[in-house]
Amino acid sequence: MYLYNSLSHKKELFTPNSSDVVKMYTCGPTVYHFAHIGNLRTYIMEDVLEKALRYEGYPVKRVMNITDVGHLASDADTGEDKMLKGAKREHKSVMEIAKYYTDAFFADCDKLNIKRPDVVQPATGCIPEFINMVSGLLDKGFAYVAGGNVYFDTSKLEKYYVFNDHNEDDLAVGVREGVEEDPNKRNKNDFVLWFTKSKFEDQALKWDSPWGVGYPGWHIECSGISMKYLGEDLDIHCGGIDNAFPHHTNEIAQSESYLGHKWCNYWFHVHHLNTDTGKMSKSKGEFLTVSLLESKGYSPMAYRLFCLQSHYRRNLVFSWENLDNAQTAYDKLIARIAALQDDGTVDTAVFDKLKERFVGALNGDLNTSLAVTAVYDVLKEKTNDGTKLAALRDFDRVLSLNLLEAAQQLQEKQKQEAEASADPEIDALVARRTAAKKERNFAEADRIRDELKAMGVEIIDTPQGTKWRKA
Repeated sequence: MYLYNSLSHKKELFTPNSSDVVKMYTCGPTVYHFAHIGNLRTYIMEDVLEKALRYEGYPVKRVMNITDVGHLASDADTGEDKMLKGAKREHKSVMEIAKYYTDAFFADCDKLNIKRPDVVQPATGCIPEFINMVSGLLDKGFAYVAGGNVYFDTSKLEKYYVFNDHNEDDLAVGVREGVEEDPNKRNKNDFVLWFTKSKFEDQALKWDSPWGVGYPGWHIECSGISMKYLGEDLDIHCGGIDNAFPHHTNEIAQSESYLGHKWCNYWFHVHHLNTDTGKMSKSKGEFLTVSLLESKGYSPMAYRLFCLQSHYRRNLVFSWENLDNAQTAYDKLIARIAALQDDGTVDTAVFDKLKERFVGALNGDLNTSLAVTAVYDVLKEKTNDGTKLAALRDFDRVLSLNLLEAAQQLQEKQKQEAEASADPEIDALVARRTAAKKERNFAEADRIRDELKAMGVEIIDTPQGTKWRKA
């Protein structure tokens, strides 16, 4: 499998550190509000990556954090804690907010067939690990205490901006518009490892530490949780492209300084879901959630298909028209699968040929668009239905579009509708009308149609024949 590595800016053959397990880490949600569908695009693509690895025979251990403390309103370590902000908004405690929105996040994941990671760890459960790591960075000379807070000293690094070659002034936190510069920092790029009460008197969650009562910075969470469950060497780190700087940049800085060696080999970044007005966020325009899509009549699987039809390294533009197209495509796809009849036989040669195309799409930097095309190739293939259904069932282990389940539900619905609409008298009239039309006796056909209409029956002429339903 070849994956694009954000660290090297090129596609690389994926080679895990160990044959025992692929160690995969995912930046989880900050649970102060519902996840919008832009957030969930990232989790969908990470889910496909994990399932593709497992599909191709790699054992995977995937860890994800839950940020329930420490993430400030600005990634530049300024402003109010997002969790405290959510608690004030809803007049609840921080932990009540955390539980409610954690549950809501996983409910959305269930609707979208996103597999729950093997380990899900709230940040509040790893405070000793964070304190130990901060202490180690201080001992090694990579951190300093100022104004009651502990800062990482970026001047001690040979290279800080590891994901790009931009001018440092362009990326400096201290010069971002609307961001106040922290006077305690020695360098404008330094970031907080541990906050104390000296700066945030109203912080709801605080713990004792060698530097005073306080709480961890956002960036230290992922490093500490990853090392606790995955050790000192990480294969793949995932997240949205907006996390590359400063969050992932800071993770690498503190992790490799603490460990004394390279930490993570592959960085997998999913690009933005945009609207016609720009990047999707919780503060702009209509707050687009899975529940909102459902309330408007869209299936979560239609949204998943919408995401899979585009490459994860391309910005994807959301519009209701685009989602309409995805819903229509999904409905037609399920209808075609529902028309297949499983005869119980599989042509292994054809199956292997179809699977080769699918695996080739996955191995080409997780090209889900081509993987979806491989599904349509199955339906077009000149082979028996048993082989087609076996291939679709196999591919859906990765795509997770409920292809066969939805097709079966459609078959059952069609059967129930057919049984509900069975009426010998009406069927006989419809048959007589069809015969009259064949004989070009249109007057008789129209008379029968009017008779049926008077009975409350609507006639529907289709290419497959005449159907009827109660009006």
